Amino acid sequence: MRGLAIGTALSLTLSVALSATPAVADPALHLPAPTGDRPVGTTSLHLRDTARPDPWVPSTHRELMVSLYYPAATARGTKAQYVTPTESALLLERAGLTDLPPDLLSRTRTNAVVDAPPAAGRRHRAPLVVLSPGFLNGRATLTALAEDLASRGYVVAVVDHTHENVATTFPDGRVAPCVACEVDHLPGFWEKLGAGRAADVSFVLDQLTGPLRHRRGVNLVDPARIAMAGHSAGGASAILTMLADDRVRAGIDLDGSTHVPVPAEGLSRPFLFVGNEDLYEPGSRGPYRGWERDWPQLTGWKRWLLVAGTRHASFTDLGLMADQLGVDIGTSIEANRALAITRTYTAAFFDVHLRGASRPLLDGPSADYPEVSFVG
Repeated sequence: MRGLAIGTALSLTLSVALSATPAVADPALHLPAPTGDRPVGTTSLHLRDTARPDPWVPSTHRELMVSLYYPAATARGTKAQYVTPTESALLLERAGLTDLPPDLLSRTRTNAVVDAPPAAGRRHRAPLVVLSPGFLNGRATLTALAEDLASRGYVVAVVDHTHENVATTFPDGRVAPCVACEVDHLPGFWEKLGAGRAADVSFVLDQLTGPLRHRRGVNLVDPARIAMAGHSAGGASAILTMLADDRVRAGIDLDGSTHVPVPAEGLSRPFLFVGNEDLYEPGSRGPYRGWERDWPQLTGWKRWLLVAGTRHASFTDLGLMADQLGVDIGTSIEANRALAITRTYTAAFFDVHLRGASRPLLDGPSADYPEVSFVG
C-alpha cells in the first residue's frame, strides 16, 4: 500500500490521504482535449521583479514563471511538456510514489502547441484570465482548465508562485524549492501568502500590458478585459488581488478557504465560489471557513455553487491523474465529469463578465448538471 497526499496543510486546503496501489505501473497520463473550437498555443515567460524582494527568500528579487495559453492558428507542432523530469521526480517523491517512474508526470500528454502562431493577430483582442494554483501545487496542475479556456478564445496566464510549490524550474536550470512549506505553521502565514500572490498577479499584469505586450500570444490581450480564477490558496488570493488591483474585473475561487476577511467597504465586482459539497457544513470551521463570513461583503453579482461527489483535488489536474493511476481519492464523480463541470461553469462566468454574453446556466440549477447546487 502507498499513500498519495494531494493538497497542503492547515484549513486552507484538504490533505487527502490516498491509500491505494496504482492499477497500472506506468500508465500513459493525459489531459482531455479542450472543448472549444480553436487550437491552443502556449509559451513560457520568465519574469523578474527587480523592485520587490522575494517574500520567502528576501536576499533575492522575486522571479516568476508563467505559462501563457492562447488561441492559435494551427494545432500542428510540438505539444508542451507538462512538467520537467526533475519536477516530476520531486512531486512523486513528496507524494510517496517512489515506485513509479520518476519522469512519469513529465510524459503526460497535453494539447497545447509550443510557440504556435496566435490565431488572429492584434486585430481581435481577447480577454485575459489569470490562474493561480493551490499551495504546494505548481502552475501545471491547472493546465486542463487553461487549455480549455484558450480553446474558447481566452488568453490565459497561469502563474507559478515561486517557493510556494514543490519545485519551480527556471530557464537556466535552477530549481526553486518550497521554502514557504517550512513556515506554514506560523501565525500570519496565510495573510503573507495571500498578499504576496496579489503582488505577483499585479506584476504579471504590469508585464503583459506593458513591456511584453508585443510578445507572441500576449499581443492578443485586451487590457480592459481581465479576470482571475484560482484553486485553493489561488482561489482565496483572487479576492485579495481584486481588492488590490481594480484591473481584475471578476474572480473565481475554486475550493479555497478565505483567511483574510473582505473589508467593510466590500467588493462590488462579480465573484463566483465553486466548492466541494461533501465537506461543506454551514457554520463550520472546515474547508469553507470564511465563505459565509465574506458572502455579505460581496456586493456585486455573485454565486456560490457546490459540486456533489467531488473532493479538493477534483477541480485540478490532480483529480484526473489520480483517476488514471487507479487511485481512489474518495470521490463519487468521475474525474472527467468533474473537469467538464469546472470548465463549463468557469467559462460561462467569464463569458458573462468579460464578453457580456448571456449564460442562463448561472441563473439556477440545470438538468444537464444535476451535481451542481446553488447555495446563493
